[in-house]
Amino acid sequence: MSREFREADAPAPSSPPRLWTVEEANERIEALSDLLPQLRGWAVRLGEVHGELRRLAQFWGHDVEASDNPDRELRVRLEAEWRNLSLRLEEAVESLRSEGIEVKELETGLIDFYAMRDGELVLLCWRRGEPAVAFYHTLEGGFRSRQPLADENPSTTSRPRSRG
Repeated sequence: MSREFREADAPAPSSPPRLWTVEEANERIEALSDLLPQLRGWAVRLGEVHGELRRLAQFWGHDVEASDNPDRELRVRLEAEWRNLSLRLEEAVESLRSEGIEVKELETGLIDFYAMRDGELVLLCWRRGEPAVAFYHTLEGGFRSRQPLADENPSTTSRPRSRG
């Protein structure tokens, strides 16, 4: 798996997501600003581990699995690291997802929060480096279709329902 984790790799939530107000999302981005570099680091390391495992497999061929292979300890250590990092990354992303937060891209720190706007389920859109959540897009849209939030719209700033 040399590619980076992306939201599209994860299944859709099985139950309705928690809905966020702009204020709530803005309060949450401080913690996300600290978490995203860690998740990104895990994804980068996964790519490196994958590359090393692939290199070993290419070099040794079928003998890579042999018990007397001189690189056996390295392979076993890398496989354990792969499993550990994969599990930690999946658990962290799933935890965010259970909060109604979608990790769209770790490279740029692109995050979406489920919200209601004018009676429609939308995604509040934030990217690492932006000072606050200031955009939204439809569920079918994406980053390229995001629109600025209008401060005067009460339906994105009122308290939404949350899942129980």
